[in-house]
Amino acid sequence: MADEPLVLGIETSCDETGVGIVRGHTLLADAIASSVDAHARFGGVVPEVASRAHLEAMVPTIERALRDAGVTARDLDAVAVTAGPGLSGALLVGVSAAKAYAYALGKPLYGVNHLASHIAVDQLEHGALPEPTMALLVSGGHSSLLMSADITSDVRPLGATIDDAAGEAFDKVARVLGLGFPGGPFIDRAAREGDPAAIRFPRGLTGPRDPLYDFSFSGLKTSVARWVEARRAAGEEVPVADVAASFQESVADVLTRKAVRACRDSGVGHLMIGGGVAANSRLRAMAERRCEDAGIVLRVPRPKLCTDNGAMVAALGAEMVARGRAASDWELSADSSLPVTETHVPGHDHVQGDGHDHGHGHGHDHVHELAKDNLYS
Repeated sequence: MADEPLVLGIETSCDETGVGIVRGHTLLADAIASSVDAHARFGGVVPEVASRAHLEAMVPTIERALRDAGVTARDLDAVAVTAGPGLSGALLVGVSAAKAYAYALGKPLYGVNHLASHIAVDQLEHGALPEPTMALLVSGGHSSLLMSADITSDVRPLGATIDDAAGEAFDKVARVLGLGFPGGPFIDRAAREGDPAAIRFPRGLTGPRDPLYDFSFSGLKTSVARWVEARRAAGEEVPVADVAASFQESVADVLTRKAVRACRDSGVGHLMIGGGVAANSRLRAMAERRCEDAGIVLRVPRPKLCTDNGAMVAALGAEMVARGRAASDWELSADSSLPVTETHVPGHDHVQGDGHDHGHGHGHDHVHELAKDNLYS
């Protein structure tokens, strides 16, 4: 274990300031500072508020992660950070912090992809990912089906949402029902008391001529809103639990149906589910049953690792180091629309397979000794 790379990961793509530290596939620390309460009164994430919160939380969260892991900054082998996709301002805070720490420590810097990180985090729970692995990522910003042949270099999109992501639909339906933000946990709790068969809400893009692996939840969201509005207009009570359960059933049905079909069509025997919506209890239960029926091995990280966190970034960074992938250079910037096919952002000079730096500007000569001496130890 001592020979495995010790990597610090920074995640600031949305409203969570996440800092994780891993050694190889072992999680040592997962520190999070959330600004969700600051956004709740707006019913959604406000980019400017998120960026300011990241700025204020960054150093204390890094210090807490180092304490929790029982290591010092000087012990690190590399620093990884989410370079995209996400909110531009929020990403920039994380990238700037990662560059500062990596530069001062004389350590390699890895700008990695947010979506690929959601796949990599499962290695902290269930060990090395089989290659290939099918990944279903569902969150407030993404609903994607991805084929991962190599988490560090070969992730291919098979399908994605064409409008609202699943998590976004949860937020909007929760608002219609007068529940809290973010909507996922509130819908999940309310649905436990409801009947999932009470209302037959539509299943988007499941017709014979629809794209096999793409998703659409805008029509479902609108259908729920109109159903609720009609009940209220008629002066009738809205059965919140039944609406929540029926809506949740529709989402879980579509997501798992398409994911299992993608596995069968591609001949892939493993399905990994990640992203914030992967914490949903109905989605997990339905995926488990359908995968078992189809002879597919299901891998889902524990709920805390499904939501945005620094551990997932550190996990992908550690894999990059272990496989000798190219580090990023100091010109690394945030890319709000970074495609998932770019699992990380390499520098102009690549680290060779022997793991040594060949011309990449991360050596000790590139670092001010004064900055190193003054860095937190």
